[in-house]
Amino acid sequence: MLKKLFLLLLIACSLQVTIAQHKELTDFPKGYSPEEVGKLIAYRFVYMGNALHAGKWIGYPQTFYWKSGLNFAELTKDELLTTYLKNRFELLFGKDKELLPIKNHVDLNMFGSLPLTLYRITEDKRYFDLGLPYADTQWEVPADAKPEEKAWADKGYSWQTRLWIDDMYMITIVQSEAYKVTGDRKYIDRAAKEMVLYLDELQRPNGLFYHAPDVPFYWGRGNGWMAAGVTELLRYLPEDSEYRPRILEGYRKMMASLKQYQQPNGMWNQLIDEADCWAETSGSAMFAYAFITGVKQGWLDSKEYAPAARKAWLALVDYVDEKGSVSEVCVGTNKKNDKQYYYDRPRRTGDFHGQFPYLWCVNALLEK
Repeated sequence: MLKKLFLLLLIACSLQVTIAQHKELTDFPKGYSPEEVGKLIAYRFVYMGNALHAGKWIGYPQTFYWKSGLNFAELTKDELLTTYLKNRFELLFGKDKELLPIKNHVDLNMFGSLPLTLYRITEDKRYFDLGLPYADTQWEVPADAKPEEKAWADKGYSWQTRLWIDDMYMITIVQSEAYKVTGDRKYIDRAAKEMVLYLDELQRPNGLFYHAPDVPFYWGRGNGWMAAGVTELLRYLPEDSEYRPRILEGYRKMMASLKQYQQPNGMWNQLIDEADCWAETSGSAMFAYAFITGVKQGWLDSKEYAPAARKAWLALVDYVDEKGSVSEVCVGTNKKNDKQYYYDRPRRTGDFHGQFPYLWCVNALLEK
């Protein structure tokens, strides 16, 4: 009897600790709640113009801002926002059709994640028919592929492989969305195989990632893409996947390093390991998203990471103005083997690169 009472007491104490730790990710001061911040940022998209890749096609920052807004509208049951976002997409079936990205690069194929999300929400098959080819063509080698692209394909990887850390969100997001709407394991399995390649080739002993093999700097948003990509993949990768243990290992190794480099104010710097570099919002939001999700999914010790996630979120909100624009956002950045290049990158307010990672955090905080 005493043993039974002890076990019940132990369970009750454990439950109280869990509730208290998760309260850190649910109980926020006025103005800092995910509902308030999310609405401000999501509705900003309503009156913004297009952000085009190479001046021709809907770019990835706009794609992810749009998609994250849809997820926010779904979570909050905001039918007005959903309607606006759907109506805006309708233009891509008509007069704005030429803005649909072509399917020849990771930064373009990722677009398929948006119509596939709309298909999941609406079950309108037009979205499915438009979106799925973006996932399929990432593994279908074109006739004019370069020898190195064919070589990657011959090994079972995407012909679009280039070993830039940005890729592991771009590839993961379209393949995981294809898996969610089709149930076909090939999509999530090939994304997982790709992720293991990138982990094996690019993750450094300290858990972080160079921008590229020939660029030995720990750029914030670059690492943010990897942090978000591995988080997104783990959310949907089946437990029996042969790749899951390696991916979870790489994720936890990265999270431990990020926790070490988190600044006292809750942010992370443009170059993560450089204390004199400036605090950058888009990468910091991506890391916060990875922490929040890891705690909620049970991949990370909530006692250790929930306070860090909360500290990051509270710091991030202070960079949002009354119009929903995020400041201190590093502009789009190519790789360059020059440390000063990263220090000197322009910072903007309202750049789409900074808007959608905030919505990732919002949605992760709102999800049950």
